[in-house]
Amino acid sequence: MKAMLLRVGIDKGCGGALSPIFKDGSFEYIPIPEFGSETCETKTYQNTLGRTNRPLSYFLPEKICQNKMHFDPEFETFTYGDPSKSKRKSLLKLNKRDLLVFYAGLTPYQNDKYPNALYIIGYFTVENVVDFNELSEEETLKFCNLCSNNAHIKKDDLKELVIVVGDKKKSKLLDKAILISNPKLNKIGRPYHAVSKEMEKLLGIKGSIQRSIPPRMIRDPDCVENLKKLLKI
Repeated sequence: MKAMLLRVGIDKGCGGALSPIFKDGSFEYIPIPEFGSETCETKTYQNTLGRTNRPLSYFLPEKICQNKMHFDPEFETFTYGDPSKSKRKSLLKLNKRDLLVFYAGLTPYQNDKYPNALYIIGYFTVENVVDFNELSEEETLKFCNLCSNNAHIKKDDLKELVIVVGDKKKSKLLDKAILISNPKLNKIGRPYHAVSKEMEKLLGIKGSIQRSIPPRMIRDPDCVENLKKLLKI
C-alpha cells in the first residue's frame, strides 16, 4: 500500500484566493474556476452553498463570483481526473486500496489560531484507476456514465484523461483540516510552503510542497501507517 499527496483547490495563482479555515479547524473546500465555456457544469461560486450554508462566493473576490467551478476532486461520487502529462503518469501508478490524499492552501477566517498554510482536506481510498486512452468505445461510454460527476467528463475532455475513483465507503472530505506545512524562504527571500518538521518525521517527505507537480509519493509502510492515523482511518 502507498499514498500520493496532491495539491488541489483554489489558490492565489488560480482563482486569486484561498479557501477559509475557521477557528474550530473546519474549512470550506473551494475548487478552482472552470476555464472555457464548453462544460455542462451549472455550479458557480455564487449558487453553491458551502458547509457554513453561505455561498462559496462569500469568501472570494467579487470578480470571480459568477464563475463556474472545476469541481475536481469531487466528494459526492469521489472522482478525481487529470489529462496532463505531468500528473497522468503518477496517477497511473496508483492501485486499488492505495490512498490519494488531497491538500489545499487555507487562510484563517476571523481567527488567529491557524496560519496561512497548506492543510490536508480529504482523501480517496482508491477503488479504480481509469485510463481513457486504453478504453474501447463501449468502455468509454460506460465510464463516462459512471464518472459523470467529474469536471472533465462534464467538459467532454477525454484525451489523455485518467480518472481515479474512490471507494465511497472509505473516502472522505475531512471535517477538520490537518496542517502539513511551515513557511520558508528561498535563496532570494521569497516565501514558499515546505513540509513541516513534524510531518517530515511522520510521512517521510520533505522540501517544498508549494505545487503538486510531481505529486509526492509515500511508500514506506510505517509512514503510510502514520498517515492513516492522521486521517483516522
